Amino acid sequence: MHQDRELTERRIARFLAQRLTSSIWTAPVPLRAEAWDCPGEPVSFAEAAAQDYRPFAPGSPWGKPWQTTWLRLTGSIPAAPDGFTAEAVIDLGFSTDMPGFQAEGLVYSVDGTVLKALESTNMAVPLTGPAGSEVTLYVEAAATPNVIGSFSFLPTPLGDRETAGTDPLYLFRRADAALLDRQVWNLAQDVAVLWGLMHELPMESPRRHNLLRALEQAANAVVPGDVHNSAEAARRILEPALSAPAAASAHLLHAVGHAHIDSAWLWPVRETRRKVARTFANVLALMETDPDFVFTASSAQQYAWLKEDHPQLFARVAERVAEGRFVPAGGMWVEADTNLPSGESLVRQFTFGKRFFMENFGVEPLDAWLPDSFGYSGALPQIVRSAGSRWFLTQKLSWNESDVMPHHTFLWEGIDGTRVFTHFPPVDTYNSALTGQELARAERQFRDKGATNLSLVPYGWGDGGGGPTREMLAAAHRTASLEGSPRVQLSSPRTFFEEAEADYAEPPVWSGEMYLQFHRGTYTSQARTKRGNRRSESLLREAELWAATSAVRTAAPYPYEELEEAWKTVLLGQFHDILPGSSIAWVYQDAEQAYERTEASLETIIDRAQRALAGDGNGTLVFNAAPIPLQGVDPLGASAALPAAPGRLAELDGGGWELSSEYLSLRIDPSGVMTSLRTAQGRELVLPGHPANVFQLFRDTPNQWDAWDIDAADRRSAAALLVPDSMDSGDGSLTATYSFGASRLQERISLSPDGRSVDLAVTVDWHEKQKLLKLAFPVGVLADRAASEIQFGHIQRPTHANTSWDHARFETPAHRWVHVGEDGVGISLANDSTYGYDITRIGNRDAGTGTLVRASLLRAPLFPDPGADQGEHMFRFSLRPDAAVSDAVADGYRLNLPPRKVSGAAFTQMPPVASLSPAGVLIEAVKLADDRSGDVVLRLYESLGRHTAAFLAPGFEVRGAALTDLLERPAGEDPVRDGRGYVLDFRPFEVKTLRLSR
Repeated sequence: MHQDRELTERRIARFLAQRLTSSIWTAPVPLRAEAWDCPGEPVSFAEAAAQDYRPFAPGSPWGKPWQTTWLRLTGSIPAAPDGFTAEAVIDLGFSTDMPGFQAEGLVYSVDGTVLKALESTNMAVPLTGPAGSEVTLYVEAAATPNVIGSFSFLPTPLGDRETAGTDPLYLFRRADAALLDRQVWNLAQDVAVLWGLMHELPMESPRRHNLLRALEQAANAVVPGDVHNSAEAARRILEPALSAPAAASAHLLHAVGHAHIDSAWLWPVRETRRKVARTFANVLALMETDPDFVFTASSAQQYAWLKEDHPQLFARVAERVAEGRFVPAGGMWVEADTNLPSGESLVRQFTFGKRFFMENFGVEPLDAWLPDSFGYSGALPQIVRSAGSRWFLTQKLSWNESDVMPHHTFLWEGIDGTRVFTHFPPVDTYNSALTGQELARAERQFRDKGATNLSLVPYGWGDGGGGPTREMLAAAHRTASLEGSPRVQLSSPRTFFEEAEADYAEPPVWSGEMYLQFHRGTYTSQARTKRGNRRSESLLREAELWAATSAVRTAAPYPYEELEEAWKTVLLGQFHDILPGSSIAWVYQDAEQAYERTEASLETIIDRAQRALAGDGNGTLVFNAAPIPLQGVDPLGASAALPAAPGRLAELDGGGWELSSEYLSLRIDPSGVMTSLRTAQGRELVLPGHPANVFQLFRDTPNQWDAWDIDAADRRSAAALLVPDSMDSGDGSLTATYSFGASRLQERISLSPDGRSVDLAVTVDWHEKQKLLKLAFPVGVLADRAASEIQFGHIQRPTHANTSWDHARFETPAHRWVHVGEDGVGISLANDSTYGYDITRIGNRDAGTGTLVRASLLRAPLFPDPGADQGEHMFRFSLRPDAAVSDAVADGYRLNLPPRKVSGAAFTQMPPVASLSPAGVLIEAVKLADDRSGDVVLRLYESLGRHTAAFLAPGFEVRGAALTDLLERPAGEDPVRDGRGYVLDFRPFEVKTLRLSR
């Protein structure tokens, strides 16, 4: 036969796009439209319904950026013959793609009941009631601007209300009462599924050509101008093609309906609250028409917003949860970043998230659901399992720039040896529409073929919400068993994981962090928000510690509600597009204000508790919240502080200065850089020919994703700040001031109170654009690995670039410290708010090799916030020579939990609420139990990476001690009592939760 495949495909494509799709709705009758523009922030339905509305015809412009316009639509319900359904079809001015990134609407009945949402791919609202009866609908239309645009990443004013402008963004297109032709709609779904499958089959496959001819015949059977009456004949033609079963060996995809709703990103938190209502309303409406549909949603925070904003809608969600069709997932408060939050913050993400789900729905999610976070800490498996969960899911590693993960289903092993069953969906998206292309990609890319044949596909519009559509469900039903296609099963996370575990008894193991080879700038962008997070975490530790100690010592009331509110604020701020710095300006304006309120509240709690503990008198107490001794004060205790031993500062002949103590000697030249740092034993730790403490400016122009990315190419463009405006000495310190571009930087160099470390206080008034500021320390140790603190321990990363995996890890996250060393000598750098580092080899063939440690201080990306990081910033560092990892741990706590002095105390000594030895096992949190029993809960962890037997001595009378999981439920055998304390065995980096009954 003559080959006309290409011509036939073009004919079918036009038939589907123009002739078939346009016939889905018939007999449209315009609804009468009226509008009211909300003058400020969104209002309730009751307030909006009471306003005066103006006529609003199709073609009318509406919606200045971030404005809400309410529409009132009235008309008659059309009579619907058999095969038809009456619907309102409402187009607010949608573009044809990217739901959730543009205008959206929430539709209410006249009595205020939420019906469903309007999106660019979901414009229909069912009309129920007798034919001819009057209907009134209200639409809360949100003029969300499309900040992402065409993914050009150009600066935009749209992310800030002050600069977004006032011109209307959208044109109201239509609001009609119409009839959905179910036969035509089903034909469109038949054709779409077979069309998508056909294009994924090999050209030599007979099935591909059979599908082409079936589709051709079906298109020819449809009569233009009489699509309804000819659609049934076309469907009969396609029925054999649709009923041909899948091969027994076909890959099985568990299709999990969900909507990844970013808790803030290219929209503020206030808009996310409305996105949640819209998406959940869509889901509930879809459940009314498809009894097989199961939907899962993570983030307890989003359910809490719904409960507060739309209690009736929340009650409907609760009903579906009880049926098992609306499935809470993840067990976390939000889908958090996992690189930057502290260990205790990640613990509370699970404790707050799980408790909300258990208290409100009686269910406990057993999966950790983080499809979109920017890399995954090696501490996470232990936290997941200790929270009572069994499984972990992510998709984001498909974004790796250079290397492909070797498994899709595996055991992920954390730094302590804990393993969690993990799945990485091979479909490579968390926004699948279940297209033929996506299903084929999942089967083709699945890397565990032969060992197991199951994977999960998350489907539904996400990021900006929206969720699954009826078209997606139609695709799922048609591909349940379809020749040439993977099999699709509507499912839930639990169903998938239980079947996958049973099917794959011995999966491979991935050990350590899952580093995302992308979005490396998120360790540095929006430095004020990162400082606010770190400061809030430290204040929460102090507030809980001293409030719990005060409750034990003085019977003072414990501020449960105040602490809960503060924690929820901090946990929300750790969402993976807030804390990493990748959101619009509005988000950071809100975040910085929230941190200020949280700081004020926590400072009040701390002051109240410490004054209750100190009593009234003439003494002075120094409170130490750190789990290490500071200034002579015991961990978690209070006493008089030892006097500091300030360093000796001397001016050198020929220029420069020497700052010294009995432990070190530091030389600084007139440019403000370190030319020598010697230990008491005389070991030089500044690499010859490479001065340390050098501020370096880099070009910062990533290929894409400005606020997210740092590109390796820009590391070649360093310009050092070596000419200070001034160098001032006094009080045992040096202060250097530099000007560059439109910015100014000041650094104060001194010694720590004990004289063992060099302390650096850096203030920057930053007004650069597309620049990266780093602080560099080339050190004279040949370290093949660098230790970086992560949650509840540290991770070792290579300093070389031998493999593509090593080369891609050119910017890495760390918490309070990094450490490099040789056998017997090391150097550490601690910080109070910095997260991004690059630690590499430095040297040449002649002078030998050392290690370059660089901290990333500031960036200035232009998208999505063109004003990112502009203004004043403060950083503190501590450089410690002759440092072991334990010394790095100590300096990290010292910078982040400085002692507090309380005057007018009645005592000179207050013992800690608990003591722990040896020094490598630390108390990370002290609090009262969440069940309000008054029991004291301690979070303990081994910090150095070694098996350790520890002894804990309570500082108060206890009835008993019990080990618990993170939710403070009994877990494992109770600790062994030994006299006045308890013996606890720790594996490397193990976290234990100990409950002490008073």
